[in-house]
Amino acid sequence: MGDGTDASTQNVQDVLQQELVAVLDRLGVGVLALDGQKRIVWTNTASLALLSCSAEEIVGRDLHALLHPDVRRVPSSRVAEEDEGAPPDTPEDRTWLARRDGSPVPVRWFPLPVKDDAGSGVRLLAFDADADGSRHRPAGPSSPTRTLSERDRLALLADTTAQLIYNIDVDESLRRVVDLLLPRIADWAVIDLITEADEVNRSLVVHAHSGGLKIREDLQGPMPPVPASSPMPLSKALRGVASTLAGPETYDVPPDSAVAVEQRKLFTATGIKTAALAPVKGPSEVLGAITLGRTAGEEPFTQADLDLLENIGRRIGIALENARHYQRQRQVAATMQRYLLPQLPRPAGVEMTARYLPSPDASHVGGDWYDAFPLPNGDTALVIGDVVGHDLEAAAGMAQLRNMLRAYTWAQDDPPHHTVERLDRAMGHITDVSMATLVLARLTIEPSGHRALRWTNAGHPPPLLLDSTGRTRSLGDGRGILLGASADRSRPEARVLLPPGSTLLFYTDGLIESRRRPLDAGLKRLREAAAELNQRHLDDFVDELLVRSRPADNDDDVALLAIRIPPTP
Repeated sequence: MGDGTDASTQNVQDVLQQELVAVLDRLGVGVLALDGQKRIVWTNTASLALLSCSAEEIVGRDLHALLHPDVRRVPSSRVAEEDEGAPPDTPEDRTWLARRDGSPVPVRWFPLPVKDDAGSGVRLLAFDADADGSRHRPAGPSSPTRTLSERDRLALLADTTAQLIYNIDVDESLRRVVDLLLPRIADWAVIDLITEADEVNRSLVVHAHSGGLKIREDLQGPMPPVPASSPMPLSKALRGVASTLAGPETYDVPPDSAVAVEQRKLFTATGIKTAALAPVKGPSEVLGAITLGRTAGEEPFTQADLDLLENIGRRIGIALENARHYQRQRQVAATMQRYLLPQLPRPAGVEMTARYLPSPDASHVGGDWYDAFPLPNGDTALVIGDVVGHDLEAAAGMAQLRNMLRAYTWAQDDPPHHTVERLDRAMGHITDVSMATLVLARLTIEPSGHRALRWTNAGHPPPLLLDSTGRTRSLGDGRGILLGASADRSRPEARVLLPPGSTLLFYTDGLIESRRRPLDAGLKRLREAAAELNQRHLDDFVDELLVRSRPADNDDDVALLAIRIPPTP
């Protein structure tokens, strides 16, 4: 009976110990368990996250090994009963630890008192990131400063490049770079940009303080013109002439320009005691200047800091020039599409409307189009298409394909599938288009007066037909492979009578595609929305359909062409 009780008690203790370990592992602060020789015997998840390493990399190591090389002070693991009457270590004790990559992380540390009745010698040491650590560095000649090692500089440049390389949002890019710089190497960051109209704008002023980073919009805004020959630091940086170290005394002279006046105001308003200024230069033009400032005059910037800032300025310049290139490309593509999208014809008794929505992403503009035009025999040609690609090249390719298709359809009274076969054979030889999808249709009038549709589909989403009651039908017949995949293959064609009062909808995949849902789900959503809206006026029908059907995560452009057949022949 006693043995069973002892086993039960041991099981309970084991469970409690496991639960205690689980609690420590869920804490938001780092916890290290140390043995009597200050070797690390256990660590929680938060410790590993703060130090950017795995348990295998630190368990078994001496506590000294975690300290940054510039720090010699070792956190104490003293517990209360070891020194009766001695005050416990204050939670304000600070030190600097080293991440796996060698970069310093300021921490606040404090021991967790543990009574060691079993004599195991295990102690617990807790620590957390010190957001205000840069203002409370350990005293002494070996205290860590904002002077970065060569490895730190390379890591910072790599992080800057990573933040800039895939981001064409200028404002977001600049904020991300500033987040890397403050408060790591400065208290203030100021970015002045030269607009495409050659005007200077103080685009971003950010202050790092104990509560985090704050954008000072009151210090942002238009700046005076750049003087042609001023030797003052900001003027030289904005001309791309040189990088410079400066301080309030630099501007404590009669100003030689309005820019110098503004800089004096900046130093006064921010309390900057030492500053580094560098140009923001792209591959072909000067785009602005970046200024870093420190409010502690006893720690001035060095030439090494200035070299680092020049490198950062060049990376920002490349990113800004790329962003401006994309914006210009978007404007050209949008203008091209606007002029190429046609004025719709007005076939007798038939309503017709169309919509084009450009992509919200500047880099995803280009290939979608619709077209409609009368033919010599009285039919009406209807086209919806999408050139593969999302850029200015796709927009140019769309223009080539659209004009060729118009010419072939007008010149030869052929069925749609023959016209598309001819287009497919010629496309690779006389256009820059590699692949495209489209539907080419002919809207005809039967001898009975009813409307009919003949069409061929080259890899495009199927048109949608709604009868007067709202019942839907996807016109999946007449479907072949996309243009550019096999020019020698014959293409199918289909025909359907369009009931009186019916609505016919052509669209591109931007209306239905989602990264999170299968294509069938997008088609179902389109059919359901179209059925609900079928009784609306045609313009209201397509406007509301765009709102309801277009997935929120779709960053493609959308073209849509809708035709409504009169209720009686």
